[in-house]
Amino acid sequence: MSVGTVVKAGRAARIQPFDMAGVERHRDGILRYANRPASLVAMLRRSVESVPGEEAIVELGGERITYQQLWDRATRVAGGLRDQGIRRGDRVALELGNGLDWCVAFFAILMAGGVVVPVNTRFAPPEIEYVLGDSGAAYSFRPGIPLPDGDPLAVDASPSDLAAIFYTSGTTGFPKGAMLTHACFLSNTETCRRVAELPDEGGLRNLVSVPLFHVTGCNSQLLPTLELRGTTVIMPAFEVQAFIRAAQDEHIDILTSVPAVFWLATTQPNFKDHDWRGVRWVTYGGAPCPPELIRRMREGFPNAMLGNGFGLTETSSVATFLPDRYCEVRPETVGFGAPVVELDLAAEDPGSRVGELLVRAPNVVAGYWNKPEATAETFVGGWLHTGDLARLDEDGFCQIVDRIKDMINRGGENVYSVEVENALMEHPAVFEVAVLAVPDAMMGEKVGAVVVPTPGAQLDPGELAGFARERLADFKVPQFVSVRTAPLPRNPGGKVLKPALRQETDWGRPVW
Repeated sequence: MSVGTVVKAGRAARIQPFDMAGVERHRDGILRYANRPASLVAMLRRSVESVPGEEAIVELGGERITYQQLWDRATRVAGGLRDQGIRRGDRVALELGNGLDWCVAFFAILMAGGVVVPVNTRFAPPEIEYVLGDSGAAYSFRPGIPLPDGDPLAVDASPSDLAAIFYTSGTTGFPKGAMLTHACFLSNTETCRRVAELPDEGGLRNLVSVPLFHVTGCNSQLLPTLELRGTTVIMPAFEVQAFIRAAQDEHIDILTSVPAVFWLATTQPNFKDHDWRGVRWVTYGGAPCPPELIRRMREGFPNAMLGNGFGLTETSSVATFLPDRYCEVRPETVGFGAPVVELDLAAEDPGSRVGELLVRAPNVVAGYWNKPEATAETFVGGWLHTGDLARLDEDGFCQIVDRIKDMINRGGENVYSVEVENALMEHPAVFEVAVLAVPDAMMGEKVGAVVVPTPGAQLDPGELAGFARERLADFKVPQFVSVRTAPLPRNPGGKVLKPALRQETDWGRPVW
């Protein structure tokens, strides 16, 4: 173990559920995995040399290519980028939708020595222009334009080299560009393997139904599957029946999405017409999972290991993980810090034991592109200030209770929206819920809940408030309940866009 000047360590935990072999603390005080590849290009080269003829990527409705074909195409596109004048360190935007070309372009940019700038295809034109301008992109892959072609090229990189700038799919203001090094990516791929207990022998088939421009789709599905020499099956766009068909037709082993997608899939009338015994891993994230949905997933995917992952763009994806054996025991939590992730709290309240979640890990990004002030505020003394309010118990479980900016102050009492949402999600007629502050002249703020009913269910706001009263302190019970049929607005990471929801919601009269 490399020992040097070690800064303040994270909180000790009684439970360590993950494989810690080869985890070392380095001189900067950060835990790291030993023997990782030097770069994503080196990682892909290793898989190509191992299984050149095996299927690497399938685009539903499109092509299927092997590892050797992926390498050959990416190196030729890299050569084409070099002919376009791209040199080491140049930023290259990736404005393509989910598909094979996205994957080829991603590796081609790295092989040319460039920095990938994935662009959220759901952004409005001004937001896209902001990303292109802020990143200083020298070239952009756009739909309908053939990928550049040239002589094969694959330059090497070091772990500390900048590999990508992922712009946060934030809920307010313009996005910030999180800078991911090759080491950030490769720490996350190893974390994914360890926390989900994925085998090394290859042959895994992973269905990507979320956007590749988001860290979940790229960093925690595509890249780990390629490193493990498996097959990545990519949906160009999500549609629940296509999701069900693809899982069956492509013999998928791993399914990953937000809890709402699994609820939608398992409640489809034809879900039970299919044989789901081949699915071996079902991982979800973006929100705690209600016990009723965990029960549905246990029944629907009888041979699958479940798991809840939590992270941010700033942690390159996974920061914590709730393993299968704890999913029913502690469903209100997002599990434990990953093997190389240390957790702590800032400004912890002695009464509620809630504070801002801090993360220190090798997968924490190198800061924000072109934003030194935001970087200095967010990355302090080696720790990422996440902006999430959380509890950390003695066993090591992490419970996210709110975003700092979303906490409700009801007459001096702090109400954490996630706690209220979890209680309401236990009601069988609730499909989705978001808890918001409702301005009030006397109390400052009161508690409001926007609820989407389960398909076919009737939901009475007064009855739901009574249900909440049996589970929550009276000051946490929503006084306003708005029922809507449209899905809650979410960003690509699955997080509810609460500012947009506030503007859309007419609260009406209080229910109590």
